[in-house]
Amino acid sequence: MNAGTVADEIQRRIRTIPDFPKPGIMFRDITTLLLDPEGLRLTVDAMVAATDGPVDLVAGIEARGFLFAAAIAVPLNAGVLLIRKDGKLPGVTIAEDYALEYGTDRITMHEDALVPGQRVLLVDDLIATGGTARAAIRLLRKAGANVTQAQFVVDLPDLGGADLLRGDGIKVDSLVAFGGH
Repeated sequence: MNAGTVADEIQRRIRTIPDFPKPGIMFRDITTLLLDPEGLRLTVDAMVAATDGPVDLVAGIEARGFLFAAAIAVPLNAGVLLIRKDGKLPGVTIAEDYALEYGTDRITMHEDALVPGQRVLLVDDLIATGGTARAAIRLLRKAGANVTQAQFVVDLPDLGGADLLRGDGIKVDSLVAFGGH
């Protein structure tokens, strides 16, 4: 199966729900992809193939990023690092704040989750504005990680998040793209 066909196969397994969570939004629902064993296998295989060089850890952003991080970490012989919303991790954490449309939010990771210099691949299900992913990269780098690449199942390029990550020196890969919001 060629790359275009794999992307088509993955994209057709992602359901679009209009007007969720508010009018005008076309929500790209990956739960249908996760329910499909062949679609999930295609997705994991494509993400593994897109990984540049060896990585020590795959960092997954809460919550759906955890699923893909764990699935691709196994064939990459890497550990999984959890990036969570504030207040969800036990023990000592470090945090990074980021802007939302109205206000701010915070993500955290365990203070001892990585050894400075480790190569970390950031993974999430979707990149939109890039706010959470950029905060995760800042957090990982603050802890001493070598982060040079990020992977997403879905990109919403009209929202510009992937381009912002590229501007931060990150190689960005996504399997499928959907126009609009």
